[in-house]
Amino acid sequence: MTRRGTIAFFLVAAGLPAMLVFAPTTAGAAGCPGQNDAEAAAAAQEKAILCLVNRTRTGHGLAPLTAPPDLVKAADRKSADILRCDDFSHEACGREFTYWFEQVGYRGCREAENIAYASGSYATPRTIFRLWMNSAGHRRNILGPYEEIGIGLRIGTLGSVAGAHVWTQEFGSREC
Repeated sequence: MTRRGTIAFFLVAAGLPAMLVFAPTTAGAAGCPGQNDAEAAAAAQEKAILCLVNRTRTGHGLAPLTAPPDLVKAADRKSADILRCDDFSHEACGREFTYWFEQVGYRGCREAENIAYASGSYATPRTIFRLWMNSAGHRRNILGPYEEIGIGLRIGTLGSVAGAHVWTQEFGSREC
């Protein structure tokens, strides 16, 4: 028997933990390289998520998001905090979700965050993206009124889950 892995999400809108069961859907983004490769370098997996986000947004008539270095840094540091503090939450290490936005100097008038972690066969960018899109709060952020996104992936041990892929998406708009 093959071990499938672990997956968990926190819903942004409610801030309540919710375990989601994998439900296959069509991502509509067959042209995103690396979306099925959980073994690829973190940068390649982050690029696959950005591709999935932007293909989905353009498919819904929305502008693609840009990934400025400050927001990417905020997302990466949030994922690192989750692992370092062993605290899978929007308030990892006792910090508000906007902590890393402020620390890297990101000045936006709208900000939001999606987080997720998975291991094993659930850890691919495509699977994480599908699950985000099947969750109303995460989907609302992906298709929301944002102009920019930072995507951060860190891999480590979270709780008792070795090889956990910890994902953070930081959304922002500098224009009000």
